[in-house]
Amino acid sequence: MREWLYDVFRERPWWMSATMVFCAFMAFIYMPWDIFWKPVAEDQEVWFGILFTGFWAKVLALPHWFIYCAAVYGFRRRRPWMAFWAAAYTAQVAFGIYLWTAIETGGFSGIIVGLFPAIPFIGLTYAFWNSRDYFSPKPLSLTARYGGWALVTGASSGIGASLARQIAADGMNVVLSARRQDRLEALSTEIERNFEVKTQIAVADLSEPDGAQKLLAAVSHLEIGLLVNNAGLGYAGRFDLLDGERLRQLVTVNCEAPLVLTHALVRGMRERGRGGVIFTGSVAGRQSLPLHAVYSATKAFDNFLAEALWAELRASNIDVLSLEPGSTETEFQEVAGEIAHSGQSADEVAALGLRSLGQQPSVIAGWRNWSRANLVSRGLTRPIAVLGANAYMSKQTPEHLR
Repeated sequence: MREWLYDVFRERPWWMSATMVFCAFMAFIYMPWDIFWKPVAEDQEVWFGILFTGFWAKVLALPHWFIYCAAVYGFRRRRPWMAFWAAAYTAQVAFGIYLWTAIETGGFSGIIVGLFPAIPFIGLTYAFWNSRDYFSPKPLSLTARYGGWALVTGASSGIGASLARQIAADGMNVVLSARRQDRLEALSTEIERNFEVKTQIAVADLSEPDGAQKLLAAVSHLEIGLLVNNAGLGYAGRFDLLDGERLRQLVTVNCEAPLVLTHALVRGMRERGRGGVIFTGSVAGRQSLPLHAVYSATKAFDNFLAEALWAELRASNIDVLSLEPGSTETEFQEVAGEIAHSGQSADEVAALGLRSLGQQPSVIAGWRNWSRANLVSRGLTRPIAVLGANAYMSKQTPEHLR
């Protein structure tokens, strides 16, 4: 609990933390009571100094609730829009308190008296306005945080290629690893030309039992400060209709390879006192997926391993993250044998992963994926969740494999 509180309040001024705590109290305690338990006849809401009672107070409590929830999220995750929102909100509170007090007091004295209760909020508005840079997007500074070299597996396309480009754009040298040498060479040329960093190519088939060890041997001369376990396979269809050898390869690539690579490279990171590891997990690992049964099981392994290592290694100054995308515009759907469907941009997923590294143990890409994952895990029974997933995945699976 103490470590969690440290994460929540670190690098934030006390007055900003106090405001966040107040917003959390309003969002999670007061507003639910006000909306769901407080009698309508007793309800009151103030907007811009105007008092609403009864039915309209109850209606206007709903956007009030949303505002406080958004504030907690914005403070906690340092979202850029908070740079304006925090100052604007405290300014309207100051105005509302001033107007309310001035009207209640009445006359010329009301104009003067109204200033006194508003002064603390005017000061808070001034403080938030002068602290706008706190919410500005921070540079990644990957080299300063982790060292000179990153290793990206599955770098030949999709999320892996996007991660490699964005890591290089921040100034870090990159080892590009995948099975297809021609694609790695093209990406290497592009990165060195566009970002003026060094690259190395390490062709490796992580589906082979010794694939991870061969990759480790290929990078043994480098100090890998950032490991991106992105290589992954999918395989859609009913379990008994699928090829057993390919299922074994899926488990080897998705589970064994990242385990072996992370275990080996984290030791050097601990000795140097810094490092980072990203696992490309999946929102599929948040629940069992019929017709993608083995894939979802392997991604649950990745998600859980990453979150556990986040807790274990943080004291050694090693950041760990499970990046959990949903459907993404990559080759994954075709290779896995799925029916084509829309997905999120690989560049957006990669950018989210690099922004979140060092901030949290896991991140789900996209608010729709986040909503679905939390609805399933917190709002549905296990039988309903699994049967619903079966119906959903059937639409993405060819008929002959159902």
